Amino acid sequence: MILLEPHNYIIQTTLAEKASQPSALDVQFVDFDGVRFRLTTPDRKVPTALVLSMSIGCWEELVRYGVLDIFKREYGSALRAEPEFGYNVSLDLNLEQFPPEGEQRDAYIKSLAMLKRNALAAPFERSFQAQRQLEAAGSGQGELMALHYRDEEVIYVQAAADRVTVIFSTMFREETDRVFGKVFLQEFVDARRLPTIQSAPQVLYTTRVPPLEIRHLQGLNDTEDVGYVTFVLFPRHFAKPDVAEATITHIQLFRDYLHYHIKCSKAYMHSRMRYRVSEFQKVLNRAKTEAAVGDRKTVSGRTMSTR
Repeated sequence: MILLEPHNYIIQTTLAEKASQPSALDVQFVDFDGVRFRLTTPDRKVPTALVLSMSIGCWEELVRYGVLDIFKREYGSALRAEPEFGYNVSLDLNLEQFPPEGEQRDAYIKSLAMLKRNALAAPFERSFQAQRQLEAAGSGQGELMALHYRDEEVIYVQAAADRVTVIFSTMFREETDRVFGKVFLQEFVDARRLPTIQSAPQVLYTTRVPPLEIRHLQGLNDTEDVGYVTFVLFPRHFAKPDVAEATITHIQLFRDYLHYHIKCSKAYMHSRMRYRVSEFQKVLNRAKTEAAVGDRKTVSGRTMSTR
């Protein structure tokens, strides 16, 4: 099983290289879910001053759920009051102020490379806090938070007194994707029955019919192309700070993980099909009979060609 990394590899490698050898740069790239980044030196005469910017489609929703508080906590004074034009958030970085080379620098660079992860953590952290308050009150439900992070796909997060429910709506454009997706998601459901992972979150999967938590919303897609995956997180999944961070990191990558493995499975099956076709062709070639070619002579000495 291949797990996707939560940090952006281009940010990590570029900053690590420029921290050792500063030079002017202007790099623009795109991460999962259409999130755009730009890493640039505004003044080429000062290669140690960099600006890291990010544009994400659900920024207004993230601001409503407290993303700016998370960025102030994680990046402090590096957070710009006004982001770069065309982007939602920008960080001012000074290579001269990076920690000395070693584990501290690597950890700091990795935290910068997790800019998108920290942004998407806002609704989850808010729902974890709401669950504790509702648990203390003894009943109630928190706000249903929706992240329209892709054009036709949404993440819904809602807290209750005893749990936090996370719902992914995902689109399967092809019939084969729906079949593979159903197989993968059924494995998620069945694997939880094993004694070794009884503490894993509960996973539910439905096609076309949305879960009860969001069925009252208007404009939901009810075609065969859409599937709904529900994760039920209990307090043990976010009781400790390190466990909560790991839960947020893994669950927000679920959609990318699912579709990535669907594509890998299709590529593997296509390679096996090509291999089998090649083997069948070899068998057919070996079965072909070679036509006899040569000249024969009759009793009288005349030559008869068999071509």
